[in-house]
Amino acid sequence: MTSDTQMPTAHGTPAAEPRSAMADSRRPDDRADMTTAERRLLAAMPLHAITTLHGEAGLRERFAIEIASLSEDDRRRATRALELAARLHAGDRRQSEPYVNHLLRVAIRIITYYDVRDADVICAALLHDAVEDHARELAAGGGQQAAIAALAAQFGDRVAELVAAVTNPPHEPGHDRHEQYREHVAASLEDSPWARVIKASDFTDNGVGLIHTTGPRLDRLAGKYAPLVPVLAELVARADTPLGDDAKTRILSQLDHARQRFAAIRPPADPSRASG
Repeated sequence: MTSDTQMPTAHGTPAAEPRSAMADSRRPDDRADMTTAERRLLAAMPLHAITTLHGEAGLRERFAIEIASLSEDDRRRATRALELAARLHAGDRRQSEPYVNHLLRVAIRIITYYDVRDADVICAALLHDAVEDHARELAAGGGQQAAIAALAAQFGDRVAELVAAVTNPPHEPGHDRHEQYREHVAASLEDSPWARVIKASDFTDNGVGLIHTTGPRLDRLAGKYAPLVPVLAELVARADTPLGDDAKTRILSQLDHARQRFAAIRPPADPSRASG
């Protein structure tokens, strides 16, 4: 596993890695308590290490460090997006960690490892699950389209369009959920190169480390994610995907590791056994 990946659990979400007493005791407003040495280390620390040692407070501080080079207006917009995402997902957990940790890692990875300084993309990364998980809160009881319109009103059309591109639509009765998910990803990312960037970071946080978990749902989740690997790889490698060669190489390497892990979880059927 590369240094910026997380380890999903049997429920398909990253397991909280072992955390220190400091990490467990820190709240988001504890950022001011970090020493100068801690902040200096945060700037170069892998995301899983920040999660382990400092939890949400550390991820928030790293995010603040990463957006410091943006314009004042862009910093303000990114901070507002984080505040909204944290408020919407305040009651959500990914096992034993706050859900906002996942959103922060997705956004930080895009800045740090993909070298993206586009405020619209950063805002959309922070809000990428907002419509799918909290449409009613965003739009006062409305559905996904109303929630997307609410995001457009607050952050602009481009942010809303990017969030829409990575939002899984409501389940269609009679359609396999995982198949619908994969079809939507392939179709929506086809025409949205910047959404591919968000999805690549999201997939890294969700699916790349699936082999590190156990449980009865492991095989089913591998079945959900494994077919998406070649789709994402092909999309990321395209000339119109707005990333540098180093970022593309990094993502494609992670996807190749994911392919190997999924093959270990779900090995191909042995033709000789089938014929026997």
